[in-house]
Amino acid sequence: MSVIPSPVRLAREYETIYAMRPEVTRESAERIAKRVEEVVQREHGQLTRVENWGRRQTAFNVGKGRRAVYVYVRYVGGGGLVSELERNLRMLDDVIRYQTVRLRDDVDPGSVSVNSEDVKFEAVEPPAEDEQEESLARKLGLEGGRDLHLEERGSSVGERSRDEEDEEGLAEEDEEEES
Repeated sequence: MSVIPSPVRLAREYETIYAMRPEVTRESAERIAKRVEEVVQREHGQLTRVENWGRRQTAFNVGKGRRAVYVYVRYVGGGGLVSELERNLRMLDDVIRYQTVRLRDDVDPGSVSVNSEDVKFEAVEPPAEDEQEESLARKLGLEGGRDLHLEERGSSVGERSRDEEDEEGLAEEDEEEES
């Protein structure tokens, strides 16, 4: 009797980039990372790389802002894994966008080597105070009043324009002539 070798079950390699709200808390980001890991394991996949790209400006308004926290995940698995991962990302309120791309077909999951440091999710740092987004009204010069207008012209709040000084000088000369 001959033994028929079992066929090697090939998988595909994918990458998913997901964007979280810029004000996401560390706990929420960790919960999302844990969910991603659980889904990959449950669907018999394997994480090969995880990178936290941090807060970056988006190409267009996403929600109400122009910034997001990006995370890059590369993994090996079947098509069902992608569907399940995207379904889970869709249910999470802090995830505002995601995109998955197939990188390679016919990958042998047994031949994929993974460095344990490459698959650790990094903690998300809270946004810095100076990183708060500038409102549209302020960008258009509608907020900030006269101070913003003077700053754009190159003068500070305490400085007066030459026109104001000239008017004051003429008023003093008129007072002297009347006396």
